[in-house]
Amino acid sequence: MDAQKLNMLTETAKKIRVGIIEATHAAKSGHPGGSLSITDVMTYLYFSEMNVDPENPNMQNRDRFVLSKGHCAPALYSTLAHRGFFPVEELKTLRKLGSRLQGHPDMTLTPGVDMSSGSLGLGISSAAGMALAGKIDNKDYRVYTVVGDGESEEGQVWEACMFASHYKLDNLCLIIDWNGLQIDGPVAEVMNPTPHDKKLEAFGFHVISINGHSFEEIEAAFAEAKTVKGKPTAIIAKTVKGKGVSFMENKVNWHGAAPNDEQCAEAIAELTK
Repeated sequence: MDAQKLNMLTETAKKIRVGIIEATHAAKSGHPGGSLSITDVMTYLYFSEMNVDPENPNMQNRDRFVLSKGHCAPALYSTLAHRGFFPVEELKTLRKLGSRLQGHPDMTLTPGVDMSSGSLGLGISSAAGMALAGKIDNKDYRVYTVVGDGESEEGQVWEACMFASHYKLDNLCLIIDWNGLQIDGPVAEVMNPTPHDKKLEAFGFHVISINGHSFEEIEAAFAEAKTVKGKPTAIIAKTVKGKGVSFMENKVNWHGAAPNDEQCAEAIAELTK
């Protein structure tokens, strides 16, 4: 990856993280920890990988994205806003009455949202259905979905994986956000779903493990996924919950808590220094 592209992605990710902080602060609620952990993957998807058009968000040949861990909507909203799907200023309306940006993504409200999500396990199922539809219709779009590591404790996630493998959905790319923490504590202690790599391989996936904060590794993984034929790809992205804000990093209490005025200012100062 050349220095110019790396710098663009890095600066964009900072702006998206600031948007996450400002949105959850304005709402006085939300899920900043898991939103910050997926920011780099989201940045790469929307600013380098996916075929999307903010001027025509429903174009038929667009790539599709489903945020299966729908509670981390602030990451999706901030990414879409900075990509030009709606004004960045709108992020401060998160979770407010009448806003297009509710607590979970709603495809009937928000430009750029391909599927409503929030009930854990359902998003990946929708993504697999979209991928199968693409195969049936002989379309060349790709479908990407982000699943939380805690979410992967849901049985429906594995039913969807079995479905994706059975139908040889090589146009589907599953990204597991492995930040190691869920609302009740460490994932491995709540209901250990590991090893993801061996389980996904057993379910018929091509598996790639990466540092989910390295744009070079993210780029290489998505490039590799495009070469895989006859089976879906899973990218296990090792991430840090609360990434980019030092007092939030690896702290489970920031799973679903909004920063107050002082914390918001401190976080933004740290992200923009």
